[in-house]
Amino acid sequence: MMTLYGFDVSNYYNMIKLALAYKNIEYKKVVVYPNQSAEFLALSPMGKVPMLQTEQGCLCESSVILEYIDSTHPSPAIYPADPFAAAKVKELAKICELYLELPARRCYPEVFFGQHVSLETKKEVKRTLFKGMEALVRVAKFEPYLAGNEFSAADIFFLYCAEMAVIVAKKAFEIDLLALAPGGKELLSILKDMPLVQQIAEDRKLADIEFKKYIASLN
Repeated sequence: MMTLYGFDVSNYYNMIKLALAYKNIEYKKVVVYPNQSAEFLALSPMGKVPMLQTEQGCLCESSVILEYIDSTHPSPAIYPADPFAAAKVKELAKICELYLELPARRCYPEVFFGQHVSLETKKEVKRTLFKGMEALVRVAKFEPYLAGNEFSAADIFFLYCAEMAVIVAKKAFEIDLLALAPGGKELLSILKDMPLVQQIAEDRKLADIEFKKYIASLN
């Protein structure tokens, strides 16, 4: 049985949880925060989560883990069988990750933790979020899912990456990022209405107290 390392407040951890639940795969969970201990670095080379321990060894990076899960448990699929269609799903996922969530992350200290982020950084983030959402719209279909009429890994990334970018855009810049993406609000609503997603959201709420204690202990 596979073992998933991470914590329920992490969006990238929740991506893997959603894929495992969607495929009805049994697994063990180990609660761990990112750290640089020698023990954990032996499992996750950057000390990051999520990390998936399999019978063959350990895997890190969410996109890699999702592809592994889909390869070893192909039904229901989260990547199309057709190579080009699968590549388009991966392309959409990368846009969500690299040009929405990662730029938005630079404003997390201010948006979520009341810390200061420089005006220069905020300008860069705002510019990148606009470009990222515009890029996503050029590739996405929203029919109603990101890559077409089937749920895929692209939607998992959209749910947990684009949503965070939308929150940052609203709180830091008072803009509606999804106004740039016709079909984006509807898709986010469809995904949030999934019972599996709702259960993961409940798990996150319960874990948030311990996570805040962990963050406080770092200061």
